[in-house]
Amino acid sequence: MTAALLAGLLAGYGIAIPVGAVGTYLVSLTARTSLRTGVCAALGVATADGLYALAAVLGGSALASALRPALGPLRWVCVLVLAALAARGAAGALRQHRDRRLTMRAVPPPPGALRAFLALLGLTLLNPTTVIYFAALVLGSQGGSAAGAAERTVLVTAAFAASASWQVLLAGGGALLGRALTGHRGRLMTALVASGVMTALALRMALTPA
Repeated sequence: MTAALLAGLLAGYGIAIPVGAVGTYLVSLTARTSLRTGVCAALGVATADGLYALAAVLGGSALASALRPALGPLRWVCVLVLAALAARGAAGALRQHRDRRLTMRAVPPPPGALRAFLALLGLTLLNPTTVIYFAALVLGSQGGSAAGAAERTVLVTAAFAASASWQVLLAGGGALLGRALTGHRGRLMTALVASGVMTALALRMALTPA
């Protein structure tokens, strides 16, 4: 049981700690909205990681074999989604900044908690890095099929908890950043920097050989 717990924690932190496009978007989203929205988005990321961990321990090597043909299409879908999010974030930040300076029009409401959860859940499920990571985890766990139901449950729960704790930490950092950058110009720069980072990561993903 202890081995399953440690394996789950290592798997969860292993996929969560490297801050890529999803983490960048999470921090930016929380900085522009609220901690509640950010935490819900963070739980969306962790839920996707937990679902892949569950599929890994249940599907075994058959899952990894089935995922291989889909990795290429998933990579390009993820590239397009990231590019669209980056463009939308930059355009939205510029529009809000312009409207607040030139007019008194109301700013569109930020995404709600449920919408943020579903958006980050979907984006993480499309992320080929997550797919490849858990597929490799399956292939490397030769004894996974022999594990009992209790050990599998502990592993999946630990992976979810590890991912959730790190993503919530990122959301908290985004909330602190949002409080520090209370001015319109500060929030604009945050959104533009995040969009630039996401665009660069999407280009890198597109140009990296599969």
